[in-house]
Amino acid sequence: MRTGLLYVLFAAISTVTNLGSQFVTQALYTGPFALVASVIVGTGVGVVTKYLLDKRFIFRFEVKSMKHQARTLGLYTVMSGITTLIFWGFEFGALLVFGTDAAKYTGAVIGLAIGYVIKYYLDKNITFRADRAGTESL
Repeated sequence: MRTGLLYVLFAAISTVTNLGSQFVTQALYTGPFALVASVIVGTGVGVVTKYLLDKRFIFRFEVKSMKHQARTLGLYTVMSGITTLIFWGFEFGALLVFGTDAAKYTGAVIGLAIGYVIKYYLDKNITFRADRAGTESL
C-alpha cells in the first residue's frame, strides 16, 4: 500500500514538473515549434524527476558503477519513450479535438496517468528487476 501511494505521489510530482516545464518553456519561447519544444523539455524534466524518485524510493535500486547507472537510466528512458507515446497521443489529441490549452493539459494529465500505470509494470519487470541490481556485466 505504501509503495502504491508513493508511486502515485511521485507520478503527481513528475506530472507537475513536466507540465510546469512546458508552461515555462512556452512563456519564454514563442517562436517556431514552441509547442514541440515545450513538450520535449517537459518530458525530459518529468523523466529525470521520476527516475530519481522511482529508483530510490519505489524500487530501492542501487547502482554499483557509472556504467550500471547509465545502463539503468537508458532502460528507464526507453520504457519512458514507450509510455510517452501514450501521453503525447492524449495531449496532442485533446489539443487537436478541442483546440484549447486547457484541453491540451487535461489530455496530458490523462495520458500521463495511463502511461504511469503501464510504466510501473515495465520498470518493475524490466528496468529495476531485482536480479539486475548491482550487475556489473551490463
